[in-house]
Amino acid sequence: MKLIIGNWKMNGNMDEKNFLFKDISNTKTKNKVIMCLPFTLLWGDSFGVTLGAQDVSNHENGAYTGDISVSMLKDAGVKYVIVGHSERRTFHNETNETVKEKATLAIKNGIIPVVCIGETMEEKNAGHTTAVIKKMLTESMPDNGEFVVAYEPRWAIGTGVTPTTSEIVSAVKTVFDALPTPMPILYGGSINANNAKEIVSIPYVDGLLVGGASLKSETFLPIIKSIN
Repeated sequence: MKLIIGNWKMNGNMDEKNFLFKDISNTKTKNKVIMCLPFTLLWGDSFGVTLGAQDVSNHENGAYTGDISVSMLKDAGVKYVIVGHSERRTFHNETNETVKEKATLAIKNGIIPVVCIGETMEEKNAGHTTAVIKKMLTESMPDNGEFVVAYEPRWAIGTGVTPTTSEIVSAVKTVFDALPTPMPILYGGSINANNAKEIVSIPYVDGLLVGGASLKSETFLPIIKSIN
């Protein structure tokens, strides 16, 4: 079974959620589909689709205006939460230490964190991909408990550019070797119906983290169907 996680980022409304979730619920698949939505959409009928969130506070509660605690996510029925997405690291200055704190809190409260890692184009061109991946992973992952790793090269997110098969193989093998025990490893970055099947056939790739293509049925359902 593969994991297919959709990340809506800062997009969508309730009507669009209901339309897509109904379509997903009517799509036969042997894999697990998880939708990570904005906080405002984590309520209402999920039509049997597994709910995920895009972020969580590294504090359990208190005077942190605008933050959402892990217990709030749990109360909303969330089962997975993305932590350390490159956009959070870039635009909100999240560190590996912060990501680890979030992942640890999620596990403590029965939610599975999806720990995101990935190199920039500058790091790639300098030949530092392996070192960057190892450092990000070892410093961001929780010390124990179940979690998921999402390898998303930053230079592939939203660009339409996908790494070569050999580049993905090398990166995910680095992730696999750095994990103390086997955990699911996802690939993310410019995924579409034309490349999804090939990517999940790569050794050590246990699923996908899909961004823009997860927003609409006409682009997301073909991805789901392509890897059945």
